[in-house]
Amino acid sequence: MEEYDVLIIGAGPIGMACGIAAQKAGLKYIIVEKGALVNSLYNYPVFMTFFSTSQKLEIGEVPFVSINPKPNRNEAVEYYRRVAEKFDLQINLFEKVQEVSKIATGEFEVQTSKRSYKAKNVIISTGFYDVPLLMDIPGESLPKVAHYYKDPHLYAFQNVVVIGANNSGIDAALETYRKGAKVTLVIRNSEIGSYVKYWVRPDIENRIKEGEIKAYFNSEVIAITEDNVTIKTPEETITIANDWVIAMTGYQPDFGMLKKLGVKLDGESGTAPAYNPETMETNLPGLYLAGVVCGGMDTHKWFIENSRIHAEQIFQHITLKH
Repeated sequence: MEEYDVLIIGAGPIGMACGIAAQKAGLKYIIVEKGALVNSLYNYPVFMTFFSTSQKLEIGEVPFVSINPKPNRNEAVEYYRRVAEKFDLQINLFEKVQEVSKIATGEFEVQTSKRSYKAKNVIISTGFYDVPLLMDIPGESLPKVAHYYKDPHLYAFQNVVVIGANNSGIDAALETYRKGAKVTLVIRNSEIGSYVKYWVRPDIENRIKEGEIKAYFNSEVIAITEDNVTIKTPEETITIANDWVIAMTGYQPDFGMLKKLGVKLDGESGTAPAYNPETMETNLPGLYLAGVVCGGMDTHKWFIENSRIHAEQIFQHITLKH
């Protein structure tokens, strides 16, 4: 069993920042990631542009140079790969954590799909993008239904229903429309989401106004078949021809893992992980949270730019114990 001072679950930007902090502190560490490097960013739409400027996405004091005011997904993936190279970060990719348990010595035993570890401290930095929120409707499991959107070319000249009012849904609707798809946008609320990027909002509003994208507000998809989609609107329930459904219904952290570890979940909905905001340590001594996972279902609370500091907070606390 390999032994470490710190085991970090998740090789996203914040998990990498924690690895850099561990390295600078002279601690033996390992980052374990179930997918590719910065797996969530890899799964972002290919042409996505960030809200943040490149400076706010930097980690390890490595400059992030972009030719645009706001970088895109491809630039970010390349930047973080170069950061991993620069620091020679110790990362085991495509290795899923299956079990984490605290043993009598106060240390943690971690079992993955490939090996076992022992660690004095564990940091969970898994984000929220890996678990989509399902609609639980007939036909949702059909191959034509996607909860992740990558590239608009697939949908050229097809009947596409996009579900969602926020950035991911609006981007998918606009991009597929511009590749020749006949797009129907279904939104549960009465308007476009308040978090939609300010430079995108006028575009989608004008496409809807001109009738180029058909939008149903205060509506929901209630059934999907191979050839059509049924939509419940305020006036009536309609069925339209359909080839693809892009369900941008949101994502959530892996609450199952947190509960299994014994992390206390607070808040009205019981989905806000409990932790000390100064040290990022949970109710379980030696177990820390970093990044977006800290917000539970409030996925608009933490971003790369405002959670980079978590690495510094965690390792200030860990070094005091060593």
